[in-house]
Amino acid sequence: MAVPRLLAYVFAVLVIALSATGLVLAGQVPGMTGYFGTATLLGLFSVALGLLVAHRRPRNVVAPLLVLVGGSPVWVAFGDLYVAGVEARPGLLPVWDWYVGLSPGLWMVLYVPAALLMLVFPDGHLPGPRWRGVAAGLVVVPVLFAAGAAGDPTPYPPPFAGVAHPYTLPGPVLLVGIVVLLGFLALLVAAGAAMVVRYRRATDPVRRAQVRWFALGALFLPLTLLLCWASYLFTDGPELALIGLAATYVALPAATAIALLRHDLYDVDKAISAAATYGLATAVLLGCYTVASFLVGLGAGRASPVAAAAATAVCAAVLAPLRVRLQRGVDRRLYPSRRAALAAIDELRDRTHTGQARPEQLQEVLRAALRDPALRVGYLVPGASGLVSASGAELTTGSALRVPVRASGHEIGALLRGSVGSRELLRELADASALLVEVVALRIELREALSDVELSRARLLHAGYAERRRLERDLHDGAQQRLVSLGMSLRLAQRHLDDGTVDVDGLLDESVASLGLAVAELRQIANGLRPSSLDDGLGPALSSLASKVPVPVALDVCADPVPDDVATTAFYVASEALTNAIKHASPESIGLRVLRLDGRLTVRITDDGAGGAVVRPGAGLAGLADRVAAAGGLLSLSSPAGRGTVVEVELPCAS
Repeated sequence: MAVPRLLAYVFAVLVIALSATGLVLAGQVPGMTGYFGTATLLGLFSVALGLLVAHRRPRNVVAPLLVLVGGSPVWVAFGDLYVAGVEARPGLLPVWDWYVGLSPGLWMVLYVPAALLMLVFPDGHLPGPRWRGVAAGLVVVPVLFAAGAAGDPTPYPPPFAGVAHPYTLPGPVLLVGIVVLLGFLALLVAAGAAMVVRYRRATDPVRRAQVRWFALGALFLPLTLLLCWASYLFTDGPELALIGLAATYVALPAATAIALLRHDLYDVDKAISAAATYGLATAVLLGCYTVASFLVGLGAGRASPVAAAAATAVCAAVLAPLRVRLQRGVDRRLYPSRRAALAAIDELRDRTHTGQARPEQLQEVLRAALRDPALRVGYLVPGASGLVSASGAELTTGSALRVPVRASGHEIGALLRGSVGSRELLRELADASALLVEVVALRIELREALSDVELSRARLLHAGYAERRRLERDLHDGAQQRLVSLGMSLRLAQRHLDDGTVDVDGLLDESVASLGLAVAELRQIANGLRPSSLDDGLGPALSSLASKVPVPVALDVCADPVPDDVATTAFYVASEALTNAIKHASPESIGLRVLRLDGRLTVRITDDGAGGAVVRPGAGLAGLADRVAAAGGLLSLSSPAGRGTVVEVELPCAS
């Protein structure tokens, strides 16, 4: 087993044993159960997180230090419990002169785990060889201070007034204790400086995020000072500071564990910025209250909390508009990426409005602001299977973090993170850039629609030319040849009508037959332009069409009259869809439904065949889509493999 993990387990057992012993004793000392129970909960919270870190990072010494941090409130509460027990229940606990002598100097030991944690966080190693002296001093100095405090000959306060000192030291030696105290304060400052040094040296974004998480937990220490300040202002005592200490014992271990195990859980920069902003605002208001109380006391000769509160409220009202500027100032120092990105989006929006920039530059602007060259902006447009770029090319998202951009509750695009930025920051940027993304998506959609119109127009033109050539060929090779032959036969009969050399009756019979064939061919050609069955209406024409299909067709056609041009398009839609289904899908049944509602004619053809149909250029469905588009309608296709096909067409059908 790794040594750091083993130490974490050993320390955890000791803290738990001390907690259990203290809970048993607290039940016998009046008024101590709640106090010790609260301290135990705070301590065991840090112990549990330390054990979790030991399980996930067994070789990191942060784990045992985190357990020792949890032992601090338990040790402090146990010391208070010991004093209260000796005073309230004489004989309940033994009085050890060594413990009584060392206790006044042991407070320094409580700072050691947190200070060592700052030195070795987050990788469990010191920032460099020069910091070994700081680490050694944090261990040795508290021991020397406690030993010196035990030798102070000053009598102990009650309830230990009669306890003898284990030993005494001469006065000059005691003066050394002051120097030791100052040295310890310097060591604590050095431990804090180690975090700053580590942060500045870090080039890995993960390491920098971990240090920022730890800094977020450390921000609760100045919060405790603010609460202490407020407590003395309003209650004449430090009671509120206990709340800050409790919050610190929760926040610091929690921030440490999150930094090591889930550094990307939340946008830590945003949290630090918000905490610093509101902390500064609170400090300003407390300062206003303090000054107001002092001035009111000078003017009125006595304190007036109501007047001071009123003056503070006026200050709060005056400072409220400045909070935004304060937030910007804090962001500039503590959260520069957020401020830069939001400012870049605002600038791009303004320049786009004045025509000096294009909204498609959003990706370039965000990359520059966040210093993330791999960041991408994707757009959702109708007809696309996924995200597309500003140029309309398909984007592959892969495993990149995707943050949707929404407008009116609908997703219109997404930000794809490269290597910089938390999910929360990207969400904020997505909200700020929603208007630009929506404009770009509409421009892409319009550009593709115009491109489709141009392509459709070209296809219709080519199809018209091909149809004209087919008609010319059919007329030339069929009806035209028969009519020419018929004319020659009639001319021959005219010339030989009187001499009897030609069988005029037979020639006329052949001419009549040829004329009938020519009429039939002309009808067939005309039927290709417009089915003659439509003369009786769309319903009978579709019934006739369905009767020729070798698969059962469930027909549901509205009885409302339909304009001839719309009926022709609807007929060809149904004919092409039925032909494709029979030819490619091998269905067992087909459904054909025609519905007219709100000035729109909907033609829906469904089958239970093989599916997998797609609109290919030059194929029947592509030509059908062009015909529908030319009529001002819209064709949609749904054909998942193995689950049938649905072709639905909507055509404008005004009365």
